[in-house]
Amino acid sequence: MTALVRYHLELLLRSHRWVPPALGYGLLMVLGLSGGDEPLAGHAWSAGMLLPVTAWLVRCAVTAEPSASRACLVAAAGARRVHRAALLAALAVGAVLGAAGTAAVLATGGQSKAGAGPALAAGLAATAVCLLLGLAVGALCNRPVLPTGPYGIVAAVGAVVLVLLAPWAPAHVVVRELVRGAEHGEVDLSATVLPALAAAAVLAVAAVAGASALAARRAD
Repeated sequence: MTALVRYHLELLLRSHRWVPPALGYGLLMVLGLSGGDEPLAGHAWSAGMLLPVTAWLVRCAVTAEPSASRACLVAAAGARRVHRAALLAALAVGAVLGAAGTAAVLATGGQSKAGAGPALAAGLAATAVCLLLGLAVGALCNRPVLPTGPYGIVAAVGAVVLVLLAPWAPAHVVVRELVRGAEHGEVDLSATVLPALAAAAVLAVAAVAGASALAARRAD
């Protein structure tokens, strides 16, 4: 499995399809951060913007390989493992962008009212939540679940908006908690942020498993 992930990661990087989402994330960070801001607010922005970028990276990863070489790889390793490796490659690139966003918040932000440690922990958790949900959205809104044409793009945009704005969605819950923490000087990790992280992990695992299983069925 490690070799498959490495192959898809190299394919994604060499294709340069990761450049537009990475540049888009960088531009959003420049627009959303300013020197001396409350770090919790910066982490909320960084995490929230990572969600659509990760979904975009998933689309780049699952469409980067030519059909002929993909068919050969599926015949050798199985469609389920091949598709899962592509999703994990996108997750890895998204994690690098998320780490860069967190570093940018730390470099530009001021002193947090909630304390440096709790603010960083909440920021990392929020980044993980949005990264995992971006993976889930990308897995469910691209092949083999949906066509790679405009329908998949429209579905992904709608899903991103829903996940970020729906009051019950883990991404909305954790971003809202960070914004509230920036205003009041405290953040509730155990009752709000960590349950959101657990829910996001479950959703991501289910989405990856479902998409990979469907890839295996449609390859038969």
